[in-house]
Amino acid sequence: MERLDPRIRLLWVVAALVRTAVFGGVVVGAAFYLQTTTLLADFHSLLLWGAVALAIVLVVGRTVVAWLRYRVWRFEVQDDTLYIERGVFTRIKTVVPFVRVQHVDSRRSPLERAVGLATVVVYTAGSRSADVAIPGLTPTRAEDLREQLRRLAIESGGEDAV
Repeated sequence: MERLDPRIRLLWVVAALVRTAVFGGVVVGAAFYLQTTTLLADFHSLLLWGAVALAIVLVVGRTVVAWLRYRVWRFEVQDDTLYIERGVFTRIKTVVPFVRVQHVDSRRSPLERAVGLATVVVYTAGSRSADVAIPGLTPTRAEDLREQLRRLAIESGGEDAV
């Protein structure tokens, strides 16, 4: 099983910190606003400190989960399928038969470009979870994997597969 590039942890941690900072800012701001009103006069300081504590717990928790996510994310190109394992709390094992592959893309978001990574997206036939993304690849590995998956999909499904 192939692992992702370790730099993806940095991307996931930064994304978790940004999301948590926004949510924490809203919660602490709301608590601060409620402290200035007479709505909850008896709980002013308790409410504000509780909101700050919640924001800190969320930052630590989301950072740990983002870090652990790297440890469980694996994929493997098998003879006739793409096999992916992921998930920190709920383990998800995905098998994508090459005969179901419609097309394969590689993409690089601005943050991925900043850390030198790319993502391969495999679009499949079907309505539920019709696409599978493999993040945290070097650009060279992403292009090689995209081409390998495209070739395997054509071999398994005929010329019109991809």
